[in-house]
Amino acid sequence: MDIFNIFTAFGLSASAGLNAYIPLLTVSLLARFTNLIQLQEPWNLMTSWWVIGVLAVLTVVEILADMFPGVNHVNDVIQSFIRPTAGAIVFAATSSQVGDVEPVLGLIAGLLVSGGVHAVKALAVRPAVNAATGGLGNVPASIGEQATSTVVSVLSVIIPVIIAVILVIILAIVIIWSNSRKRKPAEFE
Repeated sequence: MDIFNIFTAFGLSASAGLNAYIPLLTVSLLARFTNLIQLQEPWNLMTSWWVIGVLAVLTVVEILADMFPGVNHVNDVIQSFIRPTAGAIVFAATSSQVGDVEPVLGLIAGLLVSGGVHAVKALAVRPAVNAATGGLGNVPASIGEQATSTVVSVLSVIIPVIIAVILVIILAIVIIWSNSRKRKPAEFE
């Protein structure tokens, strides 16, 4: 069903905000070895062996760089350009299955989704974890991010309805949180 492909695209681009290469590698492997994803031109280049090999190496490099305090901050600065780009690519590649989705719209949507997830991770979550734990929480946080990126990538393709449910839950939480923040200052006046 076409509507689920858009949830796949959103899930994969959100996953790219945590790790640029895991969703790209997931899409490449699933498109190469299964019928779950059918990549159209020019995205079908992602199924070539050399692209899969490069993505595998880059995935390992990013995972290792993310494990070390200090190095992970440099990695996040570098990835500030790469993760949104990866999200844009994976969104456009997978949303092209929907049919008449304008490729530029897919690129912009993927850029915004993955860029937003990356910004929250790099500017809020990871610094807070490192500050609260004196850097000791870096490795568990990194493992959690990589695992989340992997699980979301796979589930986005296999069971995209789960991504739809997660998006609705996140939207509800944001709305409730936003409304509660608006009311709190009025309560103190």
